[in-house]
Amino acid sequence: MRALAISAAVAGALVLSGCQTAGSTGGMEYDKTAIGALVGAAAGYGISKGNANTSAQNNRAAAIGAVVGGAAGVYLDNKEKKLRQQMAGTGVDVTRNPDGSVGLIMPGNITFDTNKSNIKPNFYATLNKVAQTLTEDNKSGILVTGYTDSTGNDSINIPLSQARAQSVANYLAGQGVARTRINAQGQGSANPIASNATAEGREQNRRVEISIYAVQ
Repeated sequence: MRALAISAAVAGALVLSGCQTAGSTGGMEYDKTAIGALVGAAAGYGISKGNANTSAQNNRAAAIGAVVGGAAGVYLDNKEKKLRQQMAGTGVDVTRNPDGSVGLIMPGNITFDTNKSNIKPNFYATLNKVAQTLTEDNKSGILVTGYTDSTGNDSINIPLSQARAQSVANYLAGQGVARTRINAQGQGSANPIASNATAEGREQNRRVEISIYAVQ
């Protein structure tokens, strides 16, 4: 399995700035966030231009400088295995992203109410398990990405998706995950994983994804 390792210098730059946490609930009270504009960081990360996931991978590459590493693969394999055990029955899907990172897909029906960015209280226990795994060591970088369905327009969807991603990032930080290891971004209705023509599909598209990378 291919895996990515983030250079220590880049990992140190994955900082959430200008945000404030409203208590341990991760509720949003924040200024605009610096979202991983690490110029040139992706130069070492080869992306196939023909890949159907090019847009999503470009977003990740903009936030990290990545190299392939065998040791990183073993590390991420172990994280994936543990997270699959922890997320069983929670509604969170644990995957391996095309770029080698471990992915957690958290659908909107268990994370946020409609048009809200405050985490549902019954989702705290699940995020606590994620935080537990992430705080076992300091060898991972975390990218939190928020998405909406296609209802509405970018002027509504992008800020809402950013706020939801920031809420999850803030909550993880409140549980002990170093802020310097977390980056958050909102992608609005981009990269749908289901059809927006049905209510069920829109519910799946309203989601937060967490990507976990190995730090070199």
